[in-house]
Amino acid sequence: MAGRFAIIFAVIGVLGAATGSTVSKAVASDIIDEWANVKTPAAPEIKAVTVDPKTTVLIMGDLMNQTCGKRPRCVAALPAMKKLLGEARAAKVAVIYSLPPNTTTADFITDVAPAADEPSVQSGVDKFFKTNLEQTLKVGTSAEGLVTYTGGGAALRGFNVVVPVDGMASVEAFAEQYVAWHMTHAPIISPKVTLTRTSMIKF
Repeated sequence: MAGRFAIIFAVIGVLGAATGSTVSKAVASDIIDEWANVKTPAAPEIKAVTVDPKTTVLIMGDLMNQTCGKRPRCVAALPAMKKLLGEARAAKVAVIYSLPPNTTTADFITDVAPAADEPSVQSGVDKFFKTNLEQTLKVGTSAEGLVTYTGGGAALRGFNVVVPVDGMASVEAFAEQYVAWHMTHAPIISPKVTLTRTSMIKF
């Protein structure tokens, strides 16, 4: 690990020292020990949303044959994504495609593939990283990857972010559940996020 710092967050110890309480009880158990007993929070509210086509961009994220095409939950989301894409194009909404590394636009599933004039960016889970996405915005489908990092990154940059829950597929339902909760509860990010469904979006 030469040249790198290891960061350990000792929050419980700090809180214990600040409040004068003992921390022996707190460190006797952690979230992994408590995992099976954690109660799931209430589902976030789903809201209808109307967006202005002139100031809205639809990001079609990582809907590739080699990833989405092999995941049942992602395949199940494709009809909703196809419908939303068609409605966005009809309303003249700008559409930007995001690609994971080592893929091309030819790898997109045919039903939701980019048109010839629709731009794309290529990066890891944060599509702002080393791309011109932010500049493009100023002129879905790994939920725990693309939605969390690029959606969260957009919110941190001041953009309003609309997240249709029926379009953010993952391998496991828990990942989708976590992302829905995170995007509507994370500090700074959540005030800029609207959780919705594709059928509740109007252009």
